[in-house]
Amino acid sequence: MGEITVERFNQIICDELPLADEMGILADTISNGGAIVRLPFRKNMIRPGGTIAGPFMMALADVAMYAVVLGVIGEVQLAVTTSFNINFLHRPLPADLIAQGKLLKAGKRLVVSDVEVHSANNKQIVAHATGTYSIPPQS
Repeated sequence: MGEITVERFNQIICDELPLADEMGILADTISNGGAIVRLPFRKNMIRPGGTIAGPFMMALADVAMYAVVLGVIGEVQLAVTTSFNINFLHRPLPADLIAQGKLLKAGKRLVVSDVEVHSANNKQIVAHATGTYSIPPQS
């Protein structure tokens, strides 16, 4: 098992993650232990009150976690989210969102990661998420 390239990860989004593709989520960087993923702003992301709706931030954070996981273990199709927690910290104004994920721990069966979601217009952390991915046993 090994790292995955940004190009291959973005192709996986396009081919196998239709919701993330429809939202426009793309990875900017992926390394062994980290990833930066971007969600371009669209008007349909706004909820009452003029802020970006939480489900968009949640989806972005989960895709960032997936990028961190594949950056560590390589392309494993059945790596899946088993735990996800998010805290919404500040009201994001209409702008691109950037998620920066980092590896906390990688074991044989579980990978734990941490994600900060930033608003591109002022770099403020708008959400913080942690999650665990389950890695299928090797055949």
